Amino acid sequence: MRVVLATRFGGPEVLVLGRAPDPTAGPGQVVVEVSVATIDFVQTQLRRGITPGPPLPDTPYIPGASVGGRVLSVGSGVDPAWLGRGVVTHTARRRDANAERAVAAVDALIPIPDGLGVHEAAALLDDGSTALGLVEVAGVRAGEWVLVEAAAGGVGTLLVQLARAAGARVVGAARGQRKLDLASKLGADAVIDYSEPGWPDRVREVTGGGADVVFDGVGGLIGREAFEAAARGGRFSVHGAASGAPTVIDPAQARERGVTVIGIEQLQGFGAGAQVRVHRMLADAAAGRIRPVIGQTFPLEQAAAAHAAIEARQVLGKTLLVI
Repeated sequence: MRVVLATRFGGPEVLVLGRAPDPTAGPGQVVVEVSVATIDFVQTQLRRGITPGPPLPDTPYIPGASVGGRVLSVGSGVDPAWLGRGVVTHTARRRDANAERAVAAVDALIPIPDGLGVHEAAALLDDGSTALGLVEVAGVRAGEWVLVEAAAGGVGTLLVQLARAAGARVVGAARGQRKLDLASKLGADAVIDYSEPGWPDRVREVTGGGADVVFDGVGGLIGREAFEAAARGGRFSVHGAASGAPTVIDPAQARERGVTVIGIEQLQGFGAGAQVRVHRMLADAAAGRIRPVIGQTFPLEQAAAAHAAIEARQVLGKTLLVI
C-alpha cells in the first residue's frame, strides 16, 4: 500500500511517498480502508522532532493518528457486522494514519451517522471533541463575551459556533482579513486582527471591559496579550501552543485580577469522555447545528505541501489528506 514516510526529523521535505505491507487486524482490531486522514499543527511539530506532549516516534515513521473510511477486515473477536461500515477512529499505535489502510481497535471506532460525509466526520474527530470539552470546562454561559484566538482554525471555528450556540457573544481573533471574514461568517459578533498593535485594547472596548472567557490556542506573546483582554473575574482557558510554547500566567497576577486560569493540562483529562463528545458533535453536524470547516485538502502524495501550508499559517479550518 502507499504511505507517507517521515524519513527523519526536519522540514516538510522529509515527508516522502513510500510503500509498506498491507496491515492485518489482530484480536479486537479492524483494518480501515482510509478515505481521509487529518493533519494538525502537532503533527508538524513531531515531524520537526519537537513534542508538545506526545512521545517522539522513531524515524522513519508514518505520521498521523486520525482517519475516516470504511472497515475492510476484522480480527478475531470482532463482530463481522462492522464490515463495510463508515467510521472515524484513531489508529491503534496513534500513528500510521497517512496510508491507504490503517489498523484500529474496535473499541475506538465511531460510526459516521447518516447525513454526514466522511470528510466532515474526520474533521470533527479530534477538534470537535476538544472544542466541546473546552466549552464545557470553561462553563460558557448565555450573555457572556467569549474571545476565541485562532478563530479560523480547526478548533477555533468550532469554538465560535459552540459559544454562539450557548448564547454567548463572540470576539474572533485571527491574523489577516481572510481569516477574520471566516470568523464573521461563523457567527462572531466582532473580529479583531491580533497582528495589529494594541489589539487587547480593542477587545476591551468591544466587550465593555474584557472577555468573560478567553480561549487561548496560540500561546506565546499573543496568549500573554490575550490574558490582558480577560475581564476581572473571568476565565482564561489554554489549549494550544501554535506559537511554540503554551501561555503561562503568573498565579499572583491572576489572583490580583480574579481570573481563573484553566491550564493546558486540562487536555489530559479529555480522553475519558472523548467518544461521547465526538458522538454528540457528529450528531449536531448531521443535523446542521454545527458546521466543520474544511479549508483545504491534499492528496496523499502532497503531504509535504500540506505540512508547509499549516506551518505558513495559510490554512483555514481543518486540513485533510485525501487517499
